[in-house]
Amino acid sequence: MAAFKPVGYAVIGLGGFAQGAILPGFRHSKKAKLVALVSGDRSKAKRLATKFHAEAFYTYEELPACFSNPQVEAVYIATNNGSHARYAVQAANAAKHVLCEKPMATSVEECRQMLEACRASDVRLMIAYRKYFEPASLELKKLITSGRLGRLKYIHSAFGIVVRGRGKAGAWHLDPKLSGGGALPDVGVYCVNTIRWLVGEEPLEVSAYQWTTDPETFSKVDENIAFRLNFPHGLVAQATASFSAAQSSFLQVHGEKGWAALNPAYQYDEERCLFGKTGERWFEKKFKVIDELSLELDAFADSIHRNREPEPNGVQGMRDVAVMEAIYQSAREGRTAPITMPE
Repeated sequence: MAAFKPVGYAVIGLGGFAQGAILPGFRHSKKAKLVALVSGDRSKAKRLATKFHAEAFYTYEELPACFSNPQVEAVYIATNNGSHARYAVQAANAAKHVLCEKPMATSVEECRQMLEACRASDVRLMIAYRKYFEPASLELKKLITSGRLGRLKYIHSAFGIVVRGRGKAGAWHLDPKLSGGGALPDVGVYCVNTIRWLVGEEPLEVSAYQWTTDPETFSKVDENIAFRLNFPHGLVAQATASFSAAQSSFLQVHGEKGWAALNPAYQYDEERCLFGKTGERWFEKKFKVIDELSLELDAFADSIHRNREPEPNGVQGMRDVAVMEAIYQSAREGRTAPITMPE
């Protein structure tokens, strides 16, 4: 069988994560090719296009020209959360496949708009959750589905990073219109999505609490938020997200026959360790740092070539947003909130 031609990508949004992870990911990709860059700063787009060997660069005002470029088959949307839906719909209307950074959007309604646009144009839509392709997480999922841990009883997880004041961090992180919230959509969403993916079930209800020790900086978005997800059959998952704790993350799963922990769980640039006990047997395995973004890019390119629904798709992204909406409702109202999963 002849090898597939690499899928041509345009990356929309050239912030820190794009420069530090997404663009370098194309260097190791086997099925994706960086074709174009889009930024609000033309000189920045030109400089990065030269550095990462993209053939074209555009400003946001020149998006129609980018979408008219026949070499651009797919877009990677890495802008602020509040603009994900707008650019995804524009790309879909131009018949471009869409790979969108998490969270998918800032509301379930925006997610629906993205899904409808992609379906109308018959293009693929994938949400950029690296955990689906990262070896340590896949090993943990295999362990759970094998039954070696037995029936799951409870899960603990957390993800914290430090976001400084407005003068030291991207202002959009602290603007609810651009971010859709604070720690929850930025890092807490990893806990939500990964737990859902690992257990293969949807939570029924949530209890949440948010707090701040720096109300001046975090006057409009959550600095810290903790939540408990209740799943069918008695499984309970508890998680915490923070914008003011030293960067760290973990995921620990407990079942009737054993337990397993992944630490760190969510960072993309640190060695991971998966360890735990099944019965009386201790296990421990380390995973070296790899280019997780290249795996993600290749997976989406493969779904395009084979005309298959990618995983995770837009429906999964929309369900994460629905869970986050319920988390905020619970924290706001001080009571347990039901989770209504959109179809």
